[in-house]
Amino acid sequence: MKFFIFSIGLLFSFSFFAQNKVPYQIFGRNGNKTTYEKLLKASEKTEIVLFGEHHDNSVVHWLQVELTKDLFLKTPLVLGAEMIESDNQKQLNQYLKGEINQKQLDSTARLWPNYKTDYKPLVDFAKENKIDFIATNIPRRFASKVFKNDLIALESLTDEEKSWIAPLPITFDLNLPGYKAMMTMQGGHAGDKMPKAQAIKDATMAHFISKNKKENSVFIHYNGTYHSDNFEGINWYLKKHSSAIKILTIATVSQKDIASLEKENYNKADFIIVVDQDVTKTY
Repeated sequence: MKFFIFSIGLLFSFSFFAQNKVPYQIFGRNGNKTTYEKLLKASEKTEIVLFGEHHDNSVVHWLQVELTKDLFLKTPLVLGAEMIESDNQKQLNQYLKGEINQKQLDSTARLWPNYKTDYKPLVDFAKENKIDFIATNIPRRFASKVFKNDLIALESLTDEEKSWIAPLPITFDLNLPGYKAMMTMQGGHAGDKMPKAQAIKDATMAHFISKNKKENSVFIHYNGTYHSDNFEGINWYLKKHSSAIKILTIATVSQKDIASLEKENYNKADFIIVVDQDVTKTY
């Protein structure tokens, strides 16, 4: 009789979880399931959170807002994002201070097409709570120069233009797996200019994070997950600034089955958000 009751309970449990649809699951770097509460607690204890996203993923954008709000209740914050370029910091500051409105920001800054749905909630949260928000990415026209003409092309920039990028010359390590993988793109004909264009973005974002982080605060940085996956990219350059700096990385992956972490996604970050591949895209 006891076995019968246990079996019925087990079947009920499986039925409940099968019908209780959830869009994501969080894992630790070694593939163990973990919780949002543990992610939040770990975020409190670090200096920098690199929140890697898929740019079109609605669930991850929601989680970014929720983590930011919850963390703000526990510690002072500085926010920053790949999605706003460093030469638009002036316009961003004007918006945060209420000196210009959203329409004026739209017309004076090069905002991403999905800004209003995916990043405006974060910027507006910073505005409402008087939190610094840092535009960390290199102006895309300069990254394009590197892709076309190598890193030496940046030497011809004016002093003002150089203030919008990482100090030159930057360290570049082609042996980092992420950059090495980029070499195989375009049928192996991509050469080293593509990873160098990626590296100048990573180095610039790390530079502005390092420059603007504050004591006794957490700097949350929102970036494409590739920029911080496998503890490379921005993370690697931040460690060049200071080997003792405390960094927590979050990666985003999509899977058909979110019940377990696929082996290929182990060790991508301290926390890995697995999102159901059928989740609605924002564009």
